[in-house]
Amino acid sequence: MKKYIGVDIGGTTVKAAVVDENGCILRRSTIPTLATRPFEKVAEDIAAQIAGLREGDKIEGVGIGCPGMVDSADGNIIYSNNLYWHDAPLAQKLQAATGERVRVCNDANAAALGETKFGAGKNYTDTALITLGTGVGGGLVANGKLFEGFRGMGAEIGHTVIRLNGAPCTCGRKGCFEAYASATALIRDTVYAMQTDRNSAMWEFVGGDLNKADGRTSFECAKKGDATAQTVVDAYIGYLAEGIANVVNVFRSQAVILGGGVCAQGAYLTAPLQKKVHALCFGNVCLPEILVAALGNDAGILGAASIVM
Repeated sequence: MKKYIGVDIGGTTVKAAVVDENGCILRRSTIPTLATRPFEKVAEDIAAQIAGLREGDKIEGVGIGCPGMVDSADGNIIYSNNLYWHDAPLAQKLQAATGERVRVCNDANAAALGETKFGAGKNYTDTALITLGTGVGGGLVANGKLFEGFRGMGAEIGHTVIRLNGAPCTCGRKGCFEAYASATALIRDTVYAMQTDRNSAMWEFVGGDLNKADGRTSFECAKKGDATAQTVVDAYIGYLAEGIANVVNVFRSQAVILGGGVCAQGAYLTAPLQKKVHALCFGNVCLPEILVAALGNDAGILGAASIVM
């Protein structure tokens, strides 16, 4: 059985594991990133983490998922704001320190590959992973292979525009998918709706404190029949459907896998969303399944290992 190491670098921790070719995690390790240190110090710790995981096993390769702009051809981190790295030769550094073959890709791309190979999308060859968090991220798998674009900088799903001259986005454009379908946007719209309707059940749900409104507020109150909450939910699902349809119409993904806390709503989110997406798909053929991510925090590790399989 061949063995690989997958590493998922985050701003707070670095998670790594030995993974076999069936996606089984054999051993795992977590260390603090301590990202304010120089790149070289962080890389030294990751190299030691990799060495500690090997335990004498023959490792076929090490895959790394890293946040930021990653040149997957040479494994350089062009820029990562979470890690304070700029032009950091990560693959070269780790390969020299460990003696292993090392490949690096963006962490969202790694998660997309992990979910497709071993998670919710394992029965499909063409998938899109869309993560709904502070922003909207994700990755694309086409014909079983990761689609990264030139120098690994493509697949910025959250920064396709769904409303011309719409709400401002952190990227500098207006009307981005992220500005309407992120959890941040959902909370913003929930708060606005609450301020508009002082009689909404959402006020009771948050104990009268607007600061306690979160991604669950509108959904949970809509389930109980609150009309204002339902309006927020319907609009959010509509925005999400527009962005997903754009991805499907370009890449014709067989399945769209959703990740993030909002997905805890399960079928209450995915059933109406799938119906709306299907209505927006060009030609009304090859309609995608809308699925919820299955691997949780292991998607990045398994996806990183997959890029060297």
